[in-house]
Amino acid sequence: MSNNDLFDLTGKTALVTGASRGLGQAIAVGLATAGADVICSSSSENGCAETVEKIKALGRNATSIAANLDDSDSVRQLAESSIAWQGKLDVLVNNGGTIARHPAVDFPEDEWMKVINVNLNSAFLLSRLVGKHMIAQGQGKIINIASMLSYSGGITVPAYTASKHGIAGVTKALANEWAINNIQVNAIAPGYFRTDNTQALQDNPERNADIQKRIPAGEWGLPSQLSGAAVFLASTASDYVNGHILAVDGGWLAR
Repeated sequence: MSNNDLFDLTGKTALVTGASRGLGQAIAVGLATAGADVICSSSSENGCAETVEKIKALGRNATSIAANLDDSDSVRQLAESSIAWQGKLDVLVNNGGTIARHPAVDFPEDEWMKVINVNLNSAFLLSRLVGKHMIAQGQGKIINIASMLSYSGGITVPAYTASKHGIAGVTKALANEWAINNIQVNAIAPGYFRTDNTQALQDNPERNADIQKRIPAGEWGLPSQLSGAAVFLASTASDYVNGHILAVDGGWLAR
């Protein structure tokens, strides 16, 4: 097998949540560039139109399925519709997420529950539903999107931090159970990338300077710089990688 074959996703079908923009869009397009057909999901009915067009321009098949990750019935429907699209699902990327910023002492309970539901509960439910299908077909790759806040506590984002610590734990737990079924479950922990989710940090001169100072690469990451890690974890190149949290952070954790 050549090195190119190791990373070839031709014939594979992938589902990427939160694929309308930012990291999710970059991951979806990256998987398609490697040969996969991609189901793009977001909360808005037409939210992934741009991503779908980018994938079709590469000559790959793509479709969009809207789903509210805060609602378990919607998540179940997403799993069923995604598997039905081509009769199989080889790759699941749990990228969809949200964040809320409040001091812990004033953190609204409803916002806590929404962040946990969207970021953690939906990822587990999708993984459980799709995992059952992958067990039956004898193979699969699940990629969860963790965070630098899977390693630390952050400031004024306790729900997000709890969800991303949970994602790291669920990744390891599922890897332990499903490795015997030829399913690899791993996570990517992005560092500081230029996306909508980090716009508040980018716009804060003091925080922006602190972040850039700590990153050995000296600059924020671009979404396109995350896609290679996703292709690796979705491909046969990672068949003996399981339960791993892969930091793509420009060296942030090395400091």
